[in-house]
Amino acid sequence: MLGVVLLYVGIVLINNGIARITNIDSKSAAVMNVFVGLLSIIINIITIVHGDFILIDDVGDFYSAATGLLFGFTYLFVAVNSIFNLDNRLYGWYSLFVAINTIPAAWIDFYINGDWKMAIIWILWGILWLTGFIENVLKKELKFVPYLAIFEGIFTAWIPGFLILTNLW
Repeated sequence: MLGVVLLYVGIVLINNGIARITNIDSKSAAVMNVFVGLLSIIINIITIVHGDFILIDDVGDFYSAATGLLFGFTYLFVAVNSIFNLDNRLYGWYSLFVAINTIPAAWIDFYINGDWKMAIIWILWGILWLTGFIENVLKKELKFVPYLAIFEGIFTAWIPGFLILTNLW
């Protein structure tokens, strides 16, 4: 199911980056955030309901679902804040929480799963989430963030998701 979610995380990151670069209304960008957030939450709840707690030589379905839900809540948080024009500082604090979680996630992928590619991807995601904290809580404008979102949408989500779906990862 990871490939499915990553494919759509790719397009939402690309859309969010393009929306910022071209000054598209955040309410318009919120539509895809709602779709991707709900998709991620539904898929990860299905994983929790049907999953195994511990798999041999793996971290288990609950871990996978929990980290997957970090994405679903991210996109719903962005969407709701945009639709209702809410204060983004709490989203910034949530982003810091998620960024911190990417550190052990990268470690687990590298040392337990032996997947250096996913470890690097977790670090890159952590950097993007950290920018959410820097921009929304510390109030520092980072002009590179929309470009980083597009880059990460393509290289950490869309391409890996497509490769996972086609068994080429």
